[in-house]
Amino acid sequence: MSELIKLSGNQRTNVPLPDDDLIAQYEKEIGFSFCTDYKRMLKVVSNILYGTIELLCLSKDKIYSDELISTLHTAREQGLAKNWLPFCEDNGNYYCINSDGIIKYWSHNGYTNEQWPNLASWIHNV
Repeated sequence: MSELIKLSGNQRTNVPLPDDDLIAQYEKEIGFSFCTDYKRMLKVVSNILYGTIELLCLSKDKIYSDELISTLHTAREQGLAKNWLPFCEDNGNYYCINSDGIIKYWSHNGYTNEQWPNLASWIHNV
């Protein structure tokens, strides 16, 4: 994550970083347990801007266009499986994580072969 902060020049959106309570509210609301690495990423870099990569945000008022729950509903309508959680949108496609921390690229046409073993690998390669 320090690499992402460095590469981005620490440019951030105006969305505040979530705390443990907000993360727990989201987990309960969507019925998905976030892995430890994803929780850490949310608390440290979820509002970083780097190129075209913008992570989905968690917010108390849920008013942002890149908010996790609204994006999750859209992805589910397009066929995303319930055991995958989008964390980054890419032109209507999504980078998704499962509860074990594995990352997959999901296209609205279905899953692709692109996969990373963890968030650190994804950050480094994407």
